[in-house]
Amino acid sequence: MPKKSLSQAAPSQRAKPKEAPSAPTDRLDAFPNPSPQRDYVIRFDVPEFTCLCPLTGQPDFAHFRIEIVPDQWCVELKSLKMYFWHYRNQGAFHEKVTNTIASHIVDTIQPRFLRIHADWFVRGGIRTYVTVEHRKKGWKPPVPVVLPDATGA
Repeated sequence: MPKKSLSQAAPSQRAKPKEAPSAPTDRLDAFPNPSPQRDYVIRFDVPEFTCLCPLTGQPDFAHFRIEIVPDQWCVELKSLKMYFWHYRNQGAFHEKVTNTIASHIVDTIQPRFLRIHADWFVRGGIRTYVTVEHRKKGWKPPVPVVLPDATGA
């Protein structure tokens, strides 16, 4: 195996792109549901949400959990990521931003069911949880199937 010479040139570095490959946006994109004939759940876990406190300008952090039973449309994942990113420098109360996100998703894809649970990290000694739900008019969830424990316990 040949030895590398210390005088060899350093590896080339990737050039900075002329335009950012992605940027925050307030737009959500959708794609057709591949299985609209059945109810199924899409879950998104967003553990690093940030926005600013509208009163102090200090950062607020949250962990969002989103559950969607889609109808004809599904949320496109990258657009959801860029959408969440656009809140980073916006001032927003916990309750307002959680409800606004729910409204934008409902307006974009008209799901059969949507639940957003936002776990806002401790601020001033208080942790805040905000849960928002939407049910499409006339939609009834299927009866859950409860199976016995596989261990027989």
